[in-house]
Amino acid sequence: MGCASINAPMNTFADSVSVALQLVVSLDPALWSIVLRSLAVSGSACLIGYALGLLSGTWLSVHRFRGRGAVLLLLDTLLALPSVVVGLLVYLLLSRSGPLGGLGWLFGFKAMVLAQVILVWPVVTALVRQQVEQAELQWGEQWASMGVGPMQRGLLLAWDARMALITIAVTAFGRAISEVGAVMIVGGNIDGFTRVMTTAIALETSKGDLPLALALGLVLLCVVGLLHALARALLRRADPALGLNAQGLGA
Repeated sequence: MGCASINAPMNTFADSVSVALQLVVSLDPALWSIVLRSLAVSGSACLIGYALGLLSGTWLSVHRFRGRGAVLLLLDTLLALPSVVVGLLVYLLLSRSGPLGGLGWLFGFKAMVLAQVILVWPVVTALVRQQVEQAELQWGEQWASMGVGPMQRGLLLAWDARMALITIAVTAFGRAISEVGAVMIVGGNIDGFTRVMTTAIALETSKGDLPLALALGLVLLCVVGLLHALARALLRRADPALGLNAQGLGA
């Protein structure tokens, strides 16, 4: 059954749920192309944003400098930055008259990845800084007495807290894949090119195609739920106490 073939209105909620489940289990091509595109965009953004956030969060945790309080305040502000504002800023950067207009990324895959990287980076930076700074208070002096430099010490402390960082990665991915405003603005929600799960849910709901919207929402919940379940399983297997502490970061 193709998504485009669902033209009859659903009379009840049960009808919509039934058709939505059929779309999922029948591996509807239109639905799963949207799902795979969402995973590709958010997965790419999460990898880039996590790497940048790991480095910047570690750096902030071990360095003390004038204006650090202002930087941390800015970081806290970025945590609450609305996704539509990020989308607008990226749109202005990538538009023809913008400084990066020559790249030709607007309304494409790379523009959506860039927008989600900007959303993911401050989340990872803040959580990594918190985690590594706690470890720095416990073990930092010992490493410093051995002649280990600040950044190297921070990376060693981050590695020591690596199991907790798994939860941070899952949190970052959840932030990326559940975002709708930024990718709608910079991607244009073009069918077959830049339409992802969240933008498709918004569009199909406005059109009244509730089965497809429900099917995409179900898949989205399953993806995030499976990632959290996998992360918790890994944490409990490595260290039950550490797993409980790390789970609190994503609460």
